[in-house]
This record gives sequence, C-alpha cells and structure tokens, in this order.
Amino acid sequence: MSTTKLIYLVFISVLCFSSCKKEDYPEFQTWVPYDETGLIEANADKESQRLRYKLIQSKVSDRNDILNTIIPQLEGFSKERYLELSPLIIDQDIETLQNHISEDLFSYKELTQWYLYRIAQFESNRDLALNAIISINPFVAEQAEKLDAETPSKTHPVYGMPIILKDNINTQNMATTAGAVALLNNETENDAEIVKNLKSFGGLVLGKANLSEWANFLCAGCPNGYSAIGGQTLNPYGPREFDTGGSSSGSAVAVAANYAVAAVGSETSGSILSPSSQQSAVGLKPTIGILSQDGIVPISGTLDTPGPITKNLQDNSIVFSAMASAKSKISPSKVPWEIEIIKNLKGVRLGAYKAYSQDSLYQNAIDDLKTLGAEIIEIDPEPMDFEGFTELLSGDMKIDLEKYLTLYASDEVEIKTAYDVMKFNLKDSTVRIPYGQARFEGIEDLDLTEDELVDIRTKLLLAGIDYFEKPMQTHNLDAIISINNYNAGQAAAAKYPALTVPMGYTSEGEPEGLTFITKPYQESDVYSYAKLYEAASKQRKSPELYLN
Repeated sequence: MSTTKLIYLVFISVLCFSSCKKEDYPEFQTWVPYDETGLIEANADKESQRLRYKLIQSKVSDRNDILNTIIPQLEGFSKERYLELSPLIIDQDIETLQNHISEDLFSYKELTQWYLYRIAQFESNRDLALNAIISINPFVAEQAEKLDAETPSKTHPVYGMPIILKDNINTQNMATTAGAVALLNNETENDAEIVKNLKSFGGLVLGKANLSEWANFLCAGCPNGYSAIGGQTLNPYGPREFDTGGSSSGSAVAVAANYAVAAVGSETSGSILSPSSQQSAVGLKPTIGILSQDGIVPISGTLDTPGPITKNLQDNSIVFSAMASAKSKISPSKVPWEIEIIKNLKGVRLGAYKAYSQDSLYQNAIDDLKTLGAEIIEIDPEPMDFEGFTELLSGDMKIDLEKYLTLYASDEVEIKTAYDVMKFNLKDSTVRIPYGQARFEGIEDLDLTEDELVDIRTKLLLAGIDYFEKPMQTHNLDAIISINNYNAGQAAAAKYPALTVPMGYTSEGEPEGLTFITKPYQESDVYSYAKLYEAASKQRKSPELYLN
C-alpha cells in the first residue's frame, strides 16, 4: 500500500469518527453481496450473447469502499439539500450550471457533493446499482472548495465541472486498473496528458468509471461493460435488458444517469461510439492525434484516442477543447468550445447508407436533416477488406502495453508484458477471467515481424480511406451519416473522426444514435451539423429510473 493511500485511510477513519458518519445518511445502504443466481438465469436465454451474464457483482472489489470515500466528503450536505438542488442540476448543461453558480444558487463544492451523493444513493442500492463507478477521488470536494475560494477569471467553462474518467486513464489519488486484477494497485505518480489539460482549466476529476476490461481486448463475445474490478455495468435505460456497448461503458452510463457533468472515454474501434449511442449520449471519437495518448492504458498506439462523452453537443465541445494539448496537430485555440452557429444545412451534402434505410429512426433523422436543408445522397459503398485488423490490434498491444507498463505503471504492478498478464490471470481464472482471455491468447500466438506489422497498418489505413473517399469524392459529400458504431471499424482504420448524437428509441425503449463521420480535423463542421440536428429533433431523454 502506498504511503499516500495509507495516510488517506487514516484521515478517512478520523474524519468519519469525528464528523460525517454513515449513520448520518441512512438512505445509503451498506453493501452486502447478494445471491445473483436468479438474475443471471433470467438472462441465460437472451438472444444476444452480450446479455448472457456469468457475474454481475465484482468478486474483487468491495462497493463499500466507494461509499466510505464519498461520505467524509459530504460534510455539511444533506438529503434535503440534494433534493433542493436536483431540479437545478439534473440534465443541465455546463453553461446553465455555471450561471447557477454565478447567481449563488450553489457552489462548486455543492455541485460536486450533489454528484457524490447521487452516486452513493444509487450505487449502494442493490436494485438500482449500475456498477458504473470503480473509484472516487478522495479529495474532490476539497479541490472544489478551493476553486470556490479562488474566484478567478474563468477562462474556460470546464472550470469547476466534475468529470469522470474511464479507468484506463492515469490520474492522481486513484489507481488506474483498466478493470483488471493485474492492475489493482496501479497508482500512477502523474496524470495522463489529457487530465493535466483538463485540470489546467480547473476541471475536477470526480472518479473513475467501469469499462469493458482491458478496453474490450480480453475476451471474445463476452458482455460489454464487464470487468473483474467493477463487475457488470448495466444500461440505465434497461438494466439487464439492453447492452451497454463497450468499452467506455461506465463513462457513458455515468453521463446518462447524471453521475457527473461529463465523462471521458477512449476508443480504438467503436469504444466511445458504441456506449454513447446505447446510453443516448453524445460521444466524439476525434481524429487520431488531436488528443494525447500519453498515460492511457493502450490497445493500439495506431488507433487509440480518448474522447468526451456528454449529454449534449455544447458540453461535448467544451470538454473536447479542455482535453486538447498544445502538442497536438491542432492547438487548443483551434479546438474552440463555441460551436459555430449556422442557420441551416443548405449546401451541406450528407451520404446516407442504403443498407440502413429500413431503420425507422434513421429514416426519421434523414427527414429532419432534409427539413434543415441538407441534401441527402444515398450511398452503398463496397465492403471494406478488414484483413489484418485483429493482427494489427494484437501486434500493437504486445508492443504498446509493455511501453505503458515500463513508463507509467506503479512499482507495485508486477506484470511487465501482455504474456505476464495472461499467466497472472490463469492463477485464478474463475475470478480474474470468467469469460476467458481469447484476445490475450491471440497476442501471444501472433507471429509477425515488425515489417509485416507496418505493412498491415498501411494496408488498413488505405483501405479505410478508400472506403469513405470513394463515395465522398463521387458525390462531393461533407460527411456520412451512420447508426451507432456500425461503421466505427472503417472510421478507425481511416483515422476519421466520428460523432454520435441521440437519434431516438426503439419500440422497446433502447436508445440509438445518429453518427456523423467525416475527414480528419473536420470536428468543428460536424459539431455544427449535429447541433442543428440536436436542436431540431430533441431526441434525448433521461432514463426514467434515474430521474430523482
């Protein structure tokens, strides 16, 4: 155990004893593991393999650790104050929250405490827990209080906003586990580059979100949103009924359930787009290279990127701007938080997939875009050749994970390579890898030379670009519109940005997203297109079970 963590645990014990006690919050339930056999059996016949669970609760973590980190930070905050502030905070955008704070309706500390209270309220409730959170920043309320005292010239709207990070992103005061037992004690010394950027503008790290373990590069065909550390993340629009998508499952769930103002995810191929669309959130997978990969547990340095997940477009652009680094190809000054306002979409040409025409929500979105003035051109591109894609990910992870473990991992982490992880997991496969580790086995079985890996990278990049460029050039398109993460693989290979926006709900109530894909460094354009669509369609609504 690190010295910092030991000091904090002593601090927690003293503070809990002297002031803020569990008895002060009887609405928070002490977590006692329950028999989940019936719930698992009820899902055994689900059509989707992704919903056939072997576990829901983590066998590694004690959920009371989250509660015990939250309660000392709630001193001076009550259930009555939570209920009083709820209409002012639930589903409100960053601009509105900042205005409320300027009007002295609440402080940054109270905003932070409201989210902490909400997480404790739901995540300690067996019937409502979503398993979205792995850890909480033990100093976040104190950090928010300092921001209240500073009264600075707020140069960026992310100032004082509590944000949740996917638990493969390094930050101080919390371990970075990637959901894996092998990284349980990975308390890194420094923040990831994007976290440094967020903090430099006054953004607050509220906690770490659950995820598909190792960013969905562990098991094959297993449920999205499962990790040994966090358990099975559940979709708030239909717990155990709808897939969460992955791998940034907890980040998107946290946004949907109003556990934070915003969240940060990461994507290699669909890992922001998939959970964002499944949780009726706005998710951006930016052009590779705009946001730093430094300090993030990798799959592929070729394709990985972090990105923001929010409830609306304006907040998304704000968080994207705050994450941007001066070292990137686009400087922060060229990643503005103000989305360019355009009156309509006249002159904008969008490609729509013929193959998706039977999806009524997609068709409704096309009609809305036409009403806004967009010209919709039906496209039916030739299928992309994905040969070598899995080998690329395996080859990159073999190299990039070893680099991460060498450069960033805590001294308490004993694994040094992907092979070490595989051996570690086999020591207790029931707890550590209940769904197996087929993808890690694929890493070890891979036999590629460096030149062969370079050739695969080049081939896939050209194939991805060709997939989009042929229809875009033929029809002079500004962007292509898709559904959810349906074309995330092609966008990943091409390194093209993609932005998903709530598109509505199926007859069963499952969310779907309208996804805009465009050429590199055109994020500002698709933000403008999508913002008009968002305003015209008004599709997003909060999950009913989590409105209070």
